[in-house]
Amino acid sequence: MSLWISWLQAVRLLRPACSRSRTFLWMVLVLMGLCCRMDLAGVTSFVRVLGFRGKAYHRFLHLFHSKALDLDKLTACWVRLCLSLFQPFEVGSRLVVLADGIKAPKEGKRMPGVKLLHQQSASNSKPEYIMGHSLQAISLLVQGPAGHVAAVPLTSRIHEGLVFSNRDHRTLLDKLVTLLLSLTGVWNRKVILVADAYYGSGKLILALLGKGHQLVTRAKSNAVAYLQVPEPQRRQRGRPRIYGAKVCLKDLAQDDAAFTDGPSPVYGEHNVTLRYRCLDLMWRPVGRVVRFVIVRHPHRGTIFLLSTDLTLAPLEIIQLYGYRFRIELGFRQAVHVLGAYGYHFWMKGMKPLRRGDGDQYLHRTSDAYRTAIRRKLAAYHAYVQLGCIAQGLLQHLSLNHTAEVWRCFRSWLRTMNPGLPPSELVVANALRTGIPEFISSPGLDPNLTKFWQNYRDPDPDLDTGATAA
Repeated sequence: MSLWISWLQAVRLLRPACSRSRTFLWMVLVLMGLCCRMDLAGVTSFVRVLGFRGKAYHRFLHLFHSKALDLDKLTACWVRLCLSLFQPFEVGSRLVVLADGIKAPKEGKRMPGVKLLHQQSASNSKPEYIMGHSLQAISLLVQGPAGHVAAVPLTSRIHEGLVFSNRDHRTLLDKLVTLLLSLTGVWNRKVILVADAYYGSGKLILALLGKGHQLVTRAKSNAVAYLQVPEPQRRQRGRPRIYGAKVCLKDLAQDDAAFTDGPSPVYGEHNVTLRYRCLDLMWRPVGRVVRFVIVRHPHRGTIFLLSTDLTLAPLEIIQLYGYRFRIELGFRQAVHVLGAYGYHFWMKGMKPLRRGDGDQYLHRTSDAYRTAIRRKLAAYHAYVQLGCIAQGLLQHLSLNHTAEVWRCFRSWLRTMNPGLPPSELVVANALRTGIPEFISSPGLDPNLTKFWQNYRDPDPDLDTGATAA
């Protein structure tokens, strides 16, 4: 019961995103369904886990398409709420955010934005090409009271598949920067972005530096840089030199004497010694000095890291990039536990797609058709954003109410350690068992109680999970 009280106290702070009280109550029910449903079969799973009758199905569908739910306000409320629910991981006075892309498989022929996508993965279970949505996500790096680190999802948007104007030449990097700056504007804080090698681009770095933000990423193994030009003793004629001698990072990694031994700061590694070399070199894509760190790991091989912040120590850069995998772990939980990318909304009036199609160009279609496409795209974004919020709420209970979650967990795990924060799966199970007690509580919002009574099916037993059958 106390878990649901803490959960509801956080959700109430999202009320400004809804212009109507009825819309907010349906949003609360959607978040309840996302947090504790037993299967990932779309919106119908909300109806089953909450024990509602079939007429609630279309009410849930309407919420994602409703104009009363402001997506931008919802995102801003959640981004602002994260700083009060969690203890952010800070470097000095700057927050640390993680960014990455994810591809959601979709087979719907009448789903806007679906296109042929290439997957770079070593897994045999993933095909090389799929049809689906390409999204980019941003997470906030936080730490629990005992020092455990997690990546709280802030937002995720579809950035490929639709071209509304033939004059729109923005790339994925441009769209990510725009999305990131919209979040930092809510915080009014400077951030350090940690991302993989795809985001190590001069265009993205210059856009971040222009707003006072920094980037830590992985440089490509064939990257080249230039030594700094020493200050001349006497000014000579002509333009001063900017770049010194050209050097290859691979060649610099061959000099064993230049490396320094140090304890590995990577999260989860103990008694591991790695070797690193730090160099401040001119990098032509940005036309300024950046910090390269060449790392030799005893088990992971050699990698090249890049930081635009020259004040960061080499071990700090290694530590920050080591946290990047937390967003990958968050993706796995979002897909397999919450189903945050499992929406199934089709557009009846859309021209059917064929397998292998690429971007959908809409600049020659009618205004009504483009408006309908934008409405459906907003429904996808609303579903994904609520999925991010639901996952963040589960992480809030895991990090800040660890003991209570384990006490309410009425199941069994082979590797169960009550001393560690539980996973989203454990928190969801603990919440699911407490639904009947939460609904029957006399302190519950009367309007939410009325909603529950109007749509509840009196036959299913919520406590046993029989509704999933």
